[in-house]
Amino acid sequence: MKRVGLNFGAAVLASLLSGASASAQNAPELTLTRFDCGKTTTLTDVSRFSDVSAFKGLTIQLTFSCYLVKHGNDYLVWDAGNPAATGGTPAPTAPKSSLVEQLAQLHINPSQITFVGISHYHGDHIGQVASFPQATLLIGKGDWDALNETKPNPGVNPANFAHWITGGGKVEPLPGDKDVFGDGSVIMLNMPGHTPGHHSLLVKLRDMGNVLISGDLAHFRENYDSNGVPTFNTSRAETLASFDRFKQLAKNLNATVIIQHDARDIDKLPVFPASAK
Repeated sequence: MKRVGLNFGAAVLASLLSGASASAQNAPELTLTRFDCGKTTTLTDVSRFSDVSAFKGLTIQLTFSCYLVKHGNDYLVWDAGNPAATGGTPAPTAPKSSLVEQLAQLHINPSQITFVGISHYHGDHIGQVASFPQATLLIGKGDWDALNETKPNPGVNPANFAHWITGGGKVEPLPGDKDVFGDGSVIMLNMPGHTPGHHSLLVKLRDMGNVLISGDLAHFRENYDSNGVPTFNTSRAETLASFDRFKQLAKNLNATVIIQHDARDIDKLPVFPASAK
């Protein structure tokens, strides 16, 4: 079993580094669109994002980003953000429009979403995942296992995943990397540490080039630059190993790094509804 796992990992890595197997001439159209999935209304004290007291006194505006990857006629929604406002007084971090409403502006129905990829199980990344019951759920195996515990740990809320947990939808628990569309153009990268099954995303765009989307490997630029480990991460050693891998990939692939929670990184992609290509 170990040899099979290593061979699989080597195959995915070879695909990642060598590029799509299909020729550029015949490759499906690939685009990347950022959705607004909420934001903080005040500056956030980020001292808890370092277990060595690196960010004392630092305040940052945090944003909550979700993404749509179009691959020919197939679609991947990456992360599902905060819950949308559903009447009454919305939460301060709630997005003004739901993912379904933002997709409608692109003339896309939720039933057209092929995959919904979740970086990890925290609430600000799963708030609207139930909007895509027909999609195949892609989630790290460590996180999937945590969601299916008889008594989940604090911070693990299985309710949003009830459709898949009860067998109503298809799910792929990922023990490693995942070549989403099978041609090396979009890869979920195994980056554990923040949670047991945390993943980041690599998208290889024709014009913009390689784009690495962080998930919550890092929450803001200072966190990324210093390899800061939040006090609430599940593994310090895995977090640091993931930082090392992510940064080496960014260098070797000359990739644009997008930190999902840093409002300063929003302008690295076109303003919605435009897409990067």
